[in-house]
Amino acid sequence: MGSYGEGMKAVRCAGAGDLDVLEWTEIEDPQPGPDEVVIEVSASAVNRADLLQRMGLYPPPAGVSDTLGLECSGRIARVGTAVSGWSVGDEVCALLAGGGQAERAVAPTGQVMPIPAGVDLETAAALPEVAATVWSNVVHLAALQPGETLLVHGGASGIGTMAIQVGKALGATVATTAGSEEKLERCRGLGADIAINYRDDDFVSATMTATGGRGADVILDLMGAAYLERNIATLTTNGRLVIIGMQGGTRGELDIASLLAKRASVHATSLRARPLPEKAAICRAVVDELWPLVAAGRVRPVVHTTLPMSQVAEAHRRVAEGEHVGKILLTPG
Repeated sequence: MGSYGEGMKAVRCAGAGDLDVLEWTEIEDPQPGPDEVVIEVSASAVNRADLLQRMGLYPPPAGVSDTLGLECSGRIARVGTAVSGWSVGDEVCALLAGGGQAERAVAPTGQVMPIPAGVDLETAAALPEVAATVWSNVVHLAALQPGETLLVHGGASGIGTMAIQVGKALGATVATTAGSEEKLERCRGLGADIAINYRDDDFVSATMTATGGRGADVILDLMGAAYLERNIATLTTNGRLVIIGMQGGTRGELDIASLLAKRASVHATSLRARPLPEKAAICRAVVDELWPLVAAGRVRPVVHTTLPMSQVAEAHRRVAEGEHVGKILLTPG
């Protein structure tokens, strides 16, 4: 890795398409704005959003680097002219709108977070995106309470592994879906009370049976349209469905009568394009409220494997196949 100002290597896409468009290539060093820092990257992570961006389906917001990577960990290398509270050499992790899969990344200071106690610098790259997503949606938006039931779809995913642990740490009963017994066993190990193989069982009847016919108070859903009708059927009175993904399509039929009868609510949220102040507020809440749970060992990052960034195509292949549990990390090289 060259010194700052000599350029660096980063993961970029040579157009939109399959794995062959991915490049580990030379680009210019990022320049920090007044309220930004440059991070010497120790690790980043591959998220499904990276796969969508590679295929041309999820372009970065205006003004954001087209280098892939929605999170990273590392040491601060430069600080902007208006930055206070951070210094060169600080070990941090950061939530990004892009640019994390590179030797250096630039981040707004509001999205830079200290490494929680007990987590090493490289592993911390697995935290920002899932921590911000789960905490903002399950805790703040859906207001999960102790004694309630949380249903997490895709429990073996990065978000799923975080949501299961957060639900248990907050005193909820946690149900989850996954596609194999091996994944379900891993979910049980993270604290899932009810583990449902969606290939063999109907998650509606399984959840209803396990909860004595009551259903779920909060559902965190990555699938979207394909699960909409069944998610509504699974909700209990005053239940909250939070949709954060569209892996099962974008258009579904909503039974308003069922929703009204249950006085239930449906929320659809995304993180990447939110205004900076909103993302900064989420990151502050993560540091203040979630990091103590991580430091206490009640919530931990789950890493499936780590690959060099030069093998980013292999990382995308593994994420697409969906056989992993937790996050796949990339390190510069």
